Amino acid sequence: VGAGSGPDTGGRKLTRNLKRRYNEINNVGADPEDLTPMDQKLELEHDERTKVKNVGVVECGRYEVDAWYYSPYPGAYGDGSCAKLYVCEHCLKYMRKQRTLLQHKARCTLSHPPGRQIYRHPQPETGKPTLAFWELDGTHAKAYCQNLCLLAKLFLDHKTLYFDVEPFMFYVMTEEDERTGKHSVVGYFSKEKYSMEEYNLACILTLPPYQRRGYGSFLIGMSYELSRREHKVGTPERPLSDLGQVSYRSYWSRVVLRVLHQHRGSISVRDISTQTSIREPDIVSALTSLNLLKYWKGQHIISATPKIIEEHLRSFNKAYQLEVNPAWVQWSPPVFPLAPSGRKGGANR
Repeated sequence: VGAGSGPDTGGRKLTRNLKRRYNEINNVGADPEDLTPMDQKLELEHDERTKVKNVGVVECGRYEVDAWYYSPYPGAYGDGSCAKLYVCEHCLKYMRKQRTLLQHKARCTLSHPPGRQIYRHPQPETGKPTLAFWELDGTHAKAYCQNLCLLAKLFLDHKTLYFDVEPFMFYVMTEEDERTGKHSVVGYFSKEKYSMEEYNLACILTLPPYQRRGYGSFLIGMSYELSRREHKVGTPERPLSDLGQVSYRSYWSRVVLRVLHQHRGSISVRDISTQTSIREPDIVSALTSLNLLKYWKGQHIISATPKIIEEHLRSFNKAYQLEVNPAWVQWSPPVFPLAPSGRKGGANR
């Protein structure tokens, strides 16, 4: 079943389980009627509360961008009267007046996100800024992570976590200013410390001024590199945003095609999953969108000639692709206390 089409049931009755299976493979969010009564009530309250944008424009660093969605900034910052919000590009503190921002920047001592640098990616051959990843614990960098979530909500439709950041780790990507050595946030992803579903990513965003530079795929690539080092297969939390679906489908397709191109022989979906740390349903989704999968005798069979694989790869290799270099990753899985009883995933969307 290709992306964007309805489920082909082959004449079978579309049961709830079959529909759920289709949605999982094709990254389709749950329909409201499929939610529990409590979740339906919360979804309705969320829609009513977030119909109208409460911030007009955001100025962060040298960029000024229109907000896309409602974000629950407290008090006068989010009551609908804020035509323009000023955000410090280094600590993400928010203000209503430019004068206040200038006063703040004169005394702001933060030059990078308040966490540990786990990756540094120089780009001297392209003349582009050096990129870095910083690991932040929501418990220890609470104010920064809350400000990050509030900023992100301005550009994400369905995101329900803003203040309860302690259960999450945040991986913030920055560009470094060579003149000052200071780092500006370009995007991030968050990850639950305890995920019953083994999600490797809860929320992902590339800020609008930095989109269309390959940063979304770069963020996704880092999430899977961390999964590989945890000896796990991972998948992002659902539902994915529209931009998230496009980014993930592109990433999965490119990675799977490279494995097929290098292998040049019989290989199973499970083998690809083991090599890439991508869950099997996501690999099936990518192969299906590329029309490289057939269902035969109850099994998914990869059906592709070397020529077809090379043709697909050429479409992905037209532009410069940022790739995570595993040799530059300085990270090992953090150790947390035992998970609190009753803790469930799915909080950060």
